[in-house]
Amino acid sequence: MSSDVPQKPMTPVIAQEAAAMVDGFEFVDLNVTKPNPEAMDLVPGDFALKHQILPMSVEGNTLIVAMGAPQSLQAADDLGILLNRPVSAILADKNLIQERIQEFFLERILAGMTSDDSSINEIDDATDLADLTKLAGETAVIQMVNGIFAQAVRDGASDIHIEPYERDVKVRVRVDGMLSDLMRPPKRMHAALISRIKILGEGMNIAERRLPQDGRIKLTIAGRQIDVRVSIVPTVYGERAVMRILDKGTAMLGLPELGMAPDLLERFRKVISLPHGIILATGPTGSGKSTSLYASLQEIWSPTTNILTIEDPVEYQVPGISQIQVRANIGLTFASGLRSIVRQDPDVIMVGEIRDHETAEIAIHAALTGHLVFSTLHTNDAAGAVTRLLDMGVEPYLVASSLVGVIAQRLVRRVCSNCSQPEDPKPDALRAIGITQHEIQAHGGADFRRGKGCDKCQGSGYRGRQGLYELLVVDEPVRRMTVERASAGVMKAHAIQAQGMRTLLGDGRNLVMAGKTTPEEVLRVSQREDF
Repeated sequence: MSSDVPQKPMTPVIAQEAAAMVDGFEFVDLNVTKPNPEAMDLVPGDFALKHQILPMSVEGNTLIVAMGAPQSLQAADDLGILLNRPVSAILADKNLIQERIQEFFLERILAGMTSDDSSINEIDDATDLADLTKLAGETAVIQMVNGIFAQAVRDGASDIHIEPYERDVKVRVRVDGMLSDLMRPPKRMHAALISRIKILGEGMNIAERRLPQDGRIKLTIAGRQIDVRVSIVPTVYGERAVMRILDKGTAMLGLPELGMAPDLLERFRKVISLPHGIILATGPTGSGKSTSLYASLQEIWSPTTNILTIEDPVEYQVPGISQIQVRANIGLTFASGLRSIVRQDPDVIMVGEIRDHETAEIAIHAALTGHLVFSTLHTNDAAGAVTRLLDMGVEPYLVASSLVGVIAQRLVRRVCSNCSQPEDPKPDALRAIGITQHEIQAHGGADFRRGKGCDKCQGSGYRGRQGLYELLVVDEPVRRMTVERASAGVMKAHAIQAQGMRTLLGDGRNLVMAGKTTPEEVLRVSQREDF
């Protein structure tokens, strides 16, 4: 018999609450109820992290703790014995328990691990594989590595560095392009930390300490899928590890989210909508070139286009696009992979990087035979990409016939929106990036701002990053200059005068006057134009 009473939808929270009632436990939604700091202070951080027990509140002398499953009841009883007080358990979502524990206990746990741990013995070249594996499995080592990853993800870091020196070890993270210290573990823990990372990494040899190694780690942190690209190299004081964090949840930006000025975005969209030719993104490592290319591919993707990429490495998986990983050790290079891609009936091709003459020529011939090709180069500005291709040995007429556009870019830190305040910059700082009173008037005024530092930006005054862009469209005069092997400076001057191209520094001036960044940030990543 049907009822006209509307049924409450079975959301995940309601389903968990119903399951808790069946087991005889109260359920708490951690999105609504926050742990009491007084309760948190009672429980050792390593116990909470190891057993995933979250202190919630204190009622009389009884400590109320949240656990993810009834099977953790024994850990709650053990906690009662440890604290010599009654402990009552309730149920909560295990992912939220993990997240809350990391938020509260992580810094305390990491700080406590920086003191020398006598249970970790020094490792030398005579240490065998069994001892390495045992040391890498020590609770302190496991907790430290997990804590480093969790803290880096919480801070929005792009890279983690573990750097050994003669008497100490530094763990540093790169946040918004800037490195800062995270912790300094005792020297004797260094080799055990590296061994633990090798165990986690796919395809890494824990016993090999004399040769560079690369690997990949897949993690789930606070419910987010994280890929970590690992590079380990031997130094005179031990192995140095750098781990690039690839957060799939934040990587895929669309063109409008890159921060391009409206007029530049309109021009760039016209360039990437061309049916064939080569489009290059230039800039140093970590300047956001791959992000811009991924955004461009998403912009032009449609069910009627066939898009293939060859990358080293494939950093993010893009739906609807076939991606190939370079494997130089078995002969799959950019050049050989590109030859195969051309036979896959592509409409659009992305080559991760043009590194040599062979790859450049194959990419150019693909563009000349009716394909749209995206790739990257390491040059200081947009016009420099033309001369770089010529320096690689590519014939000028081939470059002139195939290249349709070059976008150069840098990343500057944005002023923290939480603590920004109006500022009157020093005249010298404004002059250094070319801001004059005439420029301010032409811009319609200026809103100079600076962050004073707060908890959200870790006291730096900056939070998040913003792109600076310089777009060179290859028109007929630029093609003639290419054939005549004109200098990059001549091409750049033509683009500024004839196309109205805004340089990287010019784009930075606009951001400074809009209060989005500071003169010091713009100068940090771009060249002055008065040299």
